[in-house]
Amino acid sequence: MAAGIARVLMAGLMTGGLAVPAAQAQGTVASPALEPATPAPGDPVTRTSYFYVGGRYQKVGEKTLMVGQMFVEVRTPAKVTQPYPVVMVHGLAQTGVNFMATPDGRSGWAQRFVEWGYQVYVVDQVGRGRSGTNPEVYGPYDRLGTRDLERTFTAPEVYDLYPQAKLHTQWPGGAGVQGNASFDQYFASQVPYLANSQQTEDLVDAALGALLDRTGPVILVTHGQGSLFGWALSDARSDLVKAHVAVEPGGPPFFDVKFRGGKDFWEKAGDARARAYGITRMPLTFSPPVRTPEDLVVAQQAKPAADGQIRCWLQGEPVRTLPNLAKVPTVIVTAQASFHAAYDDCTAAFLTQAGAKPEILHLADQKVRGNGHMVMVEKNSDLVADTLMGWLSGRLH
Repeated sequence: MAAGIARVLMAGLMTGGLAVPAAQAQGTVASPALEPATPAPGDPVTRTSYFYVGGRYQKVGEKTLMVGQMFVEVRTPAKVTQPYPVVMVHGLAQTGVNFMATPDGRSGWAQRFVEWGYQVYVVDQVGRGRSGTNPEVYGPYDRLGTRDLERTFTAPEVYDLYPQAKLHTQWPGGAGVQGNASFDQYFASQVPYLANSQQTEDLVDAALGALLDRTGPVILVTHGQGSLFGWALSDARSDLVKAHVAVEPGGPPFFDVKFRGGKDFWEKAGDARARAYGITRMPLTFSPPVRTPEDLVVAQQAKPAADGQIRCWLQGEPVRTLPNLAKVPTVIVTAQASFHAAYDDCTAAFLTQAGAKPEILHLADQKVRGNGHMVMVEKNSDLVADTLMGWLSGRLH
């Protein structure tokens, strides 16, 4: 079994969803074609608007409230030159603000994609941020504190809990700890999130489906927790998801891990499956069909595939495939100094084992170095965005 899993890991590292040229496999993603469009005199660089999708009225006590609605901000270039719009989906404890600007005052990924001719939709997850928080409707909420964010998101080099942490250099203004001006701005943007993770997936999956009913075909750019919705949407609407750029996708498959530093730098965080269907909590379309999560046999690697990696949990025999996900060109993007560098290859191996054949884009292989998990707000955020668009330009026409 260990040898078979190792082969899956190597396949995930060496193949792509669409045939990967040898040079590209070595880490040479093309730059976006031409130059960002220059608007004509008098044209706005960007038109902005917003709308809501997915809401319904519900009686709560003596009140009639709206529940399930999702806020969508729209940014449109003066001239749309790309064939599909981009939907940006944020991660845990965040909102779409992550994509609007950086905490040190620069424009964000939404504007960068607009400058390259993409129409962009930026969402706030249901029950959070501009979509509206409401414990009466959604139940308990949770929050992340400063220490939670410093350890894994903004200042991993200070805590050194996993081997790649010391490589982090891209937080604006030095270490991203309390008192750093950019950290303080970033922390001010953090919001309460639904404590029930499965409920979150159920609500957001439905709202994103409603969004695609309105937009038609799209490119998904997901970050962290947002990838769980991206996998579900790619599975349910493979005809409408033209590509999925999964930046540091939530994981690893099946179980959560804790980082503690030292030689044995990680441990399994509890015996219960954190993601019952490997990469999601909600059911996916497996072949042969999966009636209950227990139908998926889980096997762990005997040894990690490389130094600085965890031992992946993958499917044991009989292995089931994910035929819908296999239809969607997908890339998993991993930052050099992020905790995801220890396990994103496990997510790629899980998908490859299930026939989905994701490509893997380690940013360090593109000479995009020093990034942590919050790549879209760090000093080289434009370079990271351009790298993602370079991948897209080589896959979609």
